[in-house]
Amino acid sequence: MSEQTKFKRKLEGVVVSDKNDQTIVVTVQRRFKDQRYNKFVYKNKKYHVHDASNVAKVGDFVQIIESKPYSSLKKWELIDVKQPAPQV
Repeated sequence: MSEQTKFKRKLEGVVVSDKNDQTIVVTVQRRFKDQRYNKFVYKNKKYHVHDASNVAKVGDFVQIIESKPYSSLKKWELIDVKQPAPQV
């Protein structure tokens, strides 16, 4: 039997919280067309993400991937920081 690799979803979003140790909260925005009104609608969803090295900060644009469950909420892992937050 050959081993099959499962498809792992990749998402991109903005970090909204980094207060927990090795955990960040990422908001992912998706856009779709409403069936009834034919207008484009935005939906946001928050994901708890494992950040082992505490690299990501609030406002960073990051890429995350599905992974093994780290806890009851954390089932995603940080791949990399695409764009750091703008310095104020």
